[in-house]
Amino acid sequence: MESIDPLEQTLHTARALVLADLAAGQVAAADVVSMVEDSVVQRRWWVEQWPEGAEFVAGLVAQDVQDALLETYGRWPLCPACGSGDPHALDVEPELGPDPHWVCHKAGVKIAAVGSLGTAAGGTSSS
Repeated sequence: MESIDPLEQTLHTARALVLADLAAGQVAAADVVSMVEDSVVQRRWWVEQWPEGAEFVAGLVAQDVQDALLETYGRWPLCPACGSGDPHALDVEPELGPDPHWVCHKAGVKIAAVGSLGTAAGGTSSS
């Protein structure tokens, strides 16, 4: 049995986490999935140049997709914690670091790890 290249494993994991969050927000349309793929391609090059950054890839892919969605879809993911006021998007923290989380800066709270929005938004987890 072949072992999976650690770089490919990192990229597959990042893709899966971001797709899970997109599905939780019901925005995983074909064009959006393409945005994820585009980001993964770009981040593959990035992490090949800087292998120590592998643990940052999931957060970076999440931010790439968030930026791409802003231009075509609107703010994503919307904050589930703030029920009143203007709808606002969550941010990824740390911007460049391991264990990325979606954070609401208005409320100053961590909402969920990247990949776990479905459970934070009151959805049921299938795991």
